Amino acid sequence: MNSQNAVELHDVQMHFNMSKEKLENLKEYFIKMVTHKLMYEDYTALDGVSFEVKKGDIFGIVGLNGSGKSTTLKLISGILSPTRGTVETQGTIAPLIELGAGFDMELTARENIYLNGSVLGYSRKYMDQKFDEIVEFSEMREFLDTPMKNYSSGMVARIGFAIATMTKPDILIVDEILAVGDFHFQEKCENRISGLMGGDTTVIIVSHAIEQIERLCKHCVWLEKGRVKMIGNAKEVCEAYKST
Repeated sequence: MNSQNAVELHDVQMHFNMSKEKLENLKEYFIKMVTHKLMYEDYTALDGVSFEVKKGDIFGIVGLNGSGKSTTLKLISGILSPTRGTVETQGTIAPLIELGAGFDMELTARENIYLNGSVLGYSRKYMDQKFDEIVEFSEMREFLDTPMKNYSSGMVARIGFAIATMTKPDILIVDEILAVGDFHFQEKCENRISGLMGGDTTVIIVSHAIEQIERLCKHCVWLEKGRVKMIGNAKEVCEAYKST
């Protein structure tokens, strides 16, 4: 792997087995499964995808639903392994992929800050030191002792983003999470993302808000039906994407 790169994907394919039948309930599913009557078809989410992300870059991924954007982020995060090809990364990764991932929604925000910190590998002592900073950024102090099941998606996003960016990870992965907050908080998140650049953090963003990709990102890849359609300067790729 090139030492100047944070992420490298080489000829990546990702296949999933998808059920061909519409089943009415879990009982029907298990009966068909144990009697070997469940029919699957192969679904190719990514097909020969290759690209590199330089260290310290803010890199965008655009494409329609089903183009393979979130699958790509899960491969980079290590949540999935490719069917074929290689995915290589250098450094620590803080993934903000699925809203609420790493949280127990029955617990309070206070409890979840420590829980999420432990999931990311941080000690209780370290989280004690960072606790006030997380709460201040999230602006959620008055709701700290409320179970997170009572939170809106925007409130969950505030806590999740504050935890993921409390340190400067080598790679920050953001999947549509900026879309759920209010304008003030989105602006605050964008400012923090820009600030992470000074610490050589590599940021990879998926967003349906093309203007956000144009505003934040230096480079961008456009995925279409699991293949790379275009890669290069973010503004040029976004202009081409918007013109289709």
